[in-house]
Amino acid sequence: MRIRLSLYRRTPFLSFSLYGLLWWTAYVWSWKTKEVRFPFCPRQNDKKMMSTEAKPFLKWAGGKGQLLSQLDEHLPEVLQNHEFIYIEPFVGGGAMLFHMLRQFPNITHAVINDINPHLVTAYRVIKEQPGQLINRLSALEQEYFSQPDEEAKREYFLNVRNIFNEVELDDIDRTKYLMFLNRTCFNGLYRVNGKGKFNVPFGRNLHPTICNADTILADSEALNRADVTILNGDFERTADEMRDGLNFFYFDPPYRPLNATSSFNSYVKEEFNDDEQTRLRDFCARLNEQTNVRWMLSNSDCSAKNPEDTFFEDIYADFNIHRVYASRAINANPSKRGKLTELLIKNYE
Repeated sequence: MRIRLSLYRRTPFLSFSLYGLLWWTAYVWSWKTKEVRFPFCPRQNDKKMMSTEAKPFLKWAGGKGQLLSQLDEHLPEVLQNHEFIYIEPFVGGGAMLFHMLRQFPNITHAVINDINPHLVTAYRVIKEQPGQLINRLSALEQEYFSQPDEEAKREYFLNVRNIFNEVELDDIDRTKYLMFLNRTCFNGLYRVNGKGKFNVPFGRNLHPTICNADTILADSEALNRADVTILNGDFERTADEMRDGLNFFYFDPPYRPLNATSSFNSYVKEEFNDDEQTRLRDFCARLNEQTNVRWMLSNSDCSAKNPEDTFFEDIYADFNIHRVYASRAINANPSKRGKLTELLIKNYE
């Protein structure tokens, strides 16, 4: 009787201990994999979990973060209930890319492209080598913060900028320095001179977040789960990546400047002038001949600034043109930052 009583008393503790061990194992596993899963709970649907925290890892001129809700209103309704391929020929900072991957688990494949080779390298490193990037970027961040004052930080920034421009680097170091410069330069602007050298000055932000490990890991997960193809080259190459079924293109090209001083399309040394804008229109017109393609394009609203400048209204006369409100924060003169309209052009209603 005494033995039975002892076993009876110990059994609940034994059961509790086993459950606690399982719970703790699941907690540690969830911390390592960034997925919260506990024992005896059903496994969440992987598609629905996709990239819930994914967001741009760089600050980028012309980024669409503040426009996403308005862009959502103009997306094709057919995307809601059909699997589709998402293609973005001018990916830039990726605000729209990561938004689409979060909102549409029915994206079966994605294709992104940019002419900026350093930016494309960053996407590839984040997709394929996020852990090594975090280690190196974190060490760089700690070294920067150890500088004693603003002047020392400025000198550190200039040294990194020189390395980025002049030294042959492996892909991880190239991405590490790109992300560092983006967070510590003036207004997060990426600009190059005629020789293709990054020339943005020090930003005097003494305590920026340089290494956001959670964002890097979430972005890596999103890029892998959506099987994202990453290209570096001319935007027309993306047509070769179309697949059977529905294909949706979102174009966010370098904007046509509203005036001589408002251009932010010098993030590569090649100029995206009116001839290039017209070539892009021709590409969109060819895509329009495909019954399985929907596309949407953003650009500046030049006629709002100058009513006689109807460049886009003229070349996109055969398509649907809408206006949305955007905020622009990247300007050397704070008084010129604010709301303005942008064009949204579509080949569907």
